Amino acid sequence: MNLPNALTYSHTLLSECVGPGDTVVDATVGQGHDTIFLANLVGKTGHVIGFDIQQAALDETQQQLVLTGLGAQVDLHATGHENVGDFLAPDERVAAAVFNLGYLPGGDKSVITRPTTPLTAVKTLLPHLPRGGRIILVVYAGHPGGPTERDAVVDFCQALPQKDYQVLRYGFINQIHTPPFLLAIERR
Repeated sequence: MNLPNALTYSHTLLSECVGPGDTVVDATVGQGHDTIFLANLVGKTGHVIGFDIQQAALDETQQQLVLTGLGAQVDLHATGHENVGDFLAPDERVAAAVFNLGYLPGGDKSVITRPTTPLTAVKTLLPHLPRGGRIILVVYAGHPGGPTERDAVVDFCQALPQKDYQVLRYGFINQIHTPPFLLAIERR
């Protein structure tokens, strides 16, 4: 048995804190894998709010939602995740949120996440987390601009107050080609 990679481990961490009826955020819909995973976790009574700036990603995900019968509990938005606050009621609880930072695999590699947008979104989401709620960031830094984003996100997470949040960093350190790593923020 092998240790799970960052993406696989993100699903383990999400499945521990998300259940039927919960509201969750897929901040970077991409190819829809996390969206489908979250829709299954929250069930018919839950709500997945998804964001992507690439319409092709949203279209592909919407098609998969129709094919799997999971579309009813998912709302997809063609806007950046930094606007998540526009889609949440002030007192709404978000059990979890997931981000895949970098670029859409197989997509336009010039369209990448930048440090300001995920940090704005995370700052907006933190007050919505219940105790035990998690924000998962899978950080892909092996592209132009990736190291800058990685450093900004890590610096932000390291500065979160320990009395309010636990932050885990998980990833392989002996692999070539800048493997992704995971940051998990959990509200205490």
